[in-house]
Amino acid sequence: MTQLIEQYRKHTIPALQKEFKIANVMATPKITKVVINVGVGRLSKEDKVLERIAGDVAKLSGQKPTFRVAKKSIASFKIREGAPVGIAVTLRGRRMYDFADRFINIALPRSKDFRGIPVSNVDAAGNLNVGLKESSIFPELNYENTKDIFSLQVTFATSAHTQAEGVALFKSLGFPIK
Repeated sequence: MTQLIEQYRKHTIPALQKEFKIANVMATPKITKVVINVGVGRLSKEDKVLERIAGDVAKLSGQKPTFRVAKKSIASFKIREGAPVGIAVTLRGRRMYDFADRFINIALPRSKDFRGIPVSNVDAAGNLNVGLKESSIFPELNYENTKDIFSLQVTFATSAHTQAEGVALFKSLGFPIK
């Protein structure tokens, strides 16, 4: 069992129940899924670059990502309908907790000039959105062998109903929130 699951069960659930006066254990907020998105934009014309980025995202997440395609053509952006514009992967269960643990304890401390996640990154529904400029902060991606450094966006979706519940959940799990 991962460290984050044990932390959630032993410390987070009782703390959240006490803080928000929740009687039922099943009603306490929890992370339901993690979504990793990579916008490929101008690189969408090069198939080999897309495959390398998809391989890197697969190394990060532990499962095969899906390609997101444009829904309609936009001439000013030089995008055609059906052209790949992004790569995404949704993590649930054990892989979700493994990724979140590596994200908190390994990747964020390696980030340059990182001073914590602002509270404003948690939306009104209690979900956390974090944008990363470089994917090279993850140890799975060997920086010397990586030809394409890409930015990515990570969304931690929760069952929280308010921003306060979401912030309390993330703080108690060990997320470095300011």
